[in-house]
Amino acid sequence: MPFKPPYVCNGCENRPTCHLEKHVYHARKAQTTYEATLVRSRVGINLTPQELDELNSMISPLIKKGQPLSHIFAVHADDIPVCRRTLYNYLDQRVFDARNIDLHRRVRYKKRRAKHSVSRDITQRYRNKRTYKDFEFYMEHHPDASVVELDTVKGTRETGKCLLTLLFRSCNFMLIILLPRCSQECVINAINNLVETITLRLFRKYFEVILTDNGAEFKNPWDIEKGPDGKHRCYVFYCDPYASNQKGKLEKNHEYIRYVIPKGKSMQNFTQADMNKLASHINSTARDSLNGATPFALSKLLIDKKIPILTGQYEVSPDDILLKPELLEK
Repeated sequence: MPFKPPYVCNGCENRPTCHLEKHVYHARKAQTTYEATLVRSRVGINLTPQELDELNSMISPLIKKGQPLSHIFAVHADDIPVCRRTLYNYLDQRVFDARNIDLHRRVRYKKRRAKHSVSRDITQRYRNKRTYKDFEFYMEHHPDASVVELDTVKGTRETGKCLLTLLFRSCNFMLIILLPRCSQECVINAINNLVETITLRLFRKYFEVILTDNGAEFKNPWDIEKGPDGKHRCYVFYCDPYASNQKGKLEKNHEYIRYVIPKGKSMQNFTQADMNKLASHINSTARDSLNGATPFALSKLLIDKKIPILTGQYEVSPDDILLKPELLEK
């Protein structure tokens, strides 16, 4: 065995005739040994049984309430001794009472179908000077304009009750209004009632621009832009067909609604009070996109404080947030 660097017999001239103990370096074998050691060092739970039990007691009840990990980490970051990636690994290893099935987003997404070429009629009267390009042009010249994204969420049948959703882009704060039917008349009545509730002054200030899709229920922009008295109150613009990403914040928020009201579930037994409760829990959920803040917290800074109060919203304590169907069960 060599007694000086590099302490191996590789390249030694006396190796064929040397009778001493020989040490030879094999690069491939060394790399394999290193990789095996690296894997072994990361196997298992790097917590004591007591620390693991405390973490389970805190995390599992919140996950079972339907709270996203983004919200849990935003609220309890100082109390969680591991990173989010490690927490997912622990869930994979089934060391908690909660399981992957309790997480809303821990699923595989279906492969998206290829978009087909569709002829788009952009000359429809209701879209005249209200296309997405017109919206971009308006925002370029009015960068401080308040934008609200508008859409509907349907139940089992399009003729039954549905939800009208309005989201303030500035803070992700969402209003949910229960409609008796998914029709132009119901949408216009709901907006007229909203104006009466929060006053025309606040509506003009915070609903200056409304961005929606091309659903049949929204194809009467004239009665949305002007009230029953004929006075102008907002501007309406439409996304391009098949481009839901143009109002992506609202589409993302609809996921939270579907946690509580799955697709195919009837909305006939719901009341407006139920929708206010649902919106309050959603608006009190912390978001990664808001750097750990909640829409409710940002709304206090970016919109008038009267709007949440007048529309029946209330802030929910972080650990009391429930985003499962049980929230609206009677």
